[in-house]
Amino acid sequence: MRRLLVTRLCLSTLCLLWATLAQAQAFDHGTWNGLLERHVQPIRGGMATQVDYAGMAREHALLESYLDALGAVPKADFRRWPKDDQLAFLINAYNAWTVELVLTTWPGLDSIKELGSVFSSPWKKDFIPLLGKTRSLDDIEHGMIRAKGVYDEPRIHFAVNCASIGCPALRPEAYTGAKLDAQLADAPRRFLSDRTRNRLADGKLEVSSIFKWYSEDFERTGGLRTFLAGQGESLGLTDAQRRSLRDGSLEIVFLDYDWRLNATP
Repeated sequence: MRRLLVTRLCLSTLCLLWATLAQAQAFDHGTWNGLLERHVQPIRGGMATQVDYAGMAREHALLESYLDALGAVPKADFRRWPKDDQLAFLINAYNAWTVELVLTTWPGLDSIKELGSVFSSPWKKDFIPLLGKTRSLDDIEHGMIRAKGVYDEPRIHFAVNCASIGCPALRPEAYTGAKLDAQLADAPRRFLSDRTRNRLADGKLEVSSIFKWYSEDFERTGGLRTFLAGQGESLGLTDAQRRSLRDGSLEIVFLDYDWRLNATP
């Protein structure tokens, strides 16, 4: 009986160690982190960033090695990771592959939209080997990151970057599971503090069109007005204006989106 108990205890311990090791083997985003640190330039006090695509092109071999490593991850391994590690992986994959897409025709590109056609947007191109399938940027963002009941995290809209001036900043560091919540808390604060893209004007709250396109995602956390009121300090709202925002008496206006490339001059 004692031997049986010892055997079961050993097996339980081994299973626990295996699960711990499986979770501990989080994907190493160090290569991507280094590229971002060297080639993403914060502007306006960090509220926005510009990308040195020429610098990224000079280190294209490093970017390719990172993309290859992303593509080599088996789906079964990905599924064993904690949710924060999964989400960080997908955000980084989206951003890195967006940079790679820009580099396919760099220089001489004024907007990522030029990489599409009359019949297909650049976000619908199937060119990304990831988790056992060839995917598009839309597949990663809408089919995986925004899939209902999986992550349900509206703050990702301030983390995924579409290589455009109107988009929230490409963060000059990689997202990681260990820091994800803090990074996702910081990203909307920076974006909503940028008065070129979000501001109170003429008694109305003028905000990015992102909030119009993805308003349903904010409904999952109390609604868009509740989310924006919670970010009142970043938006520069008084307590009275926050209350007006919540009760619907403060009008929300959605600004035109700037699709020009987020490149350094």
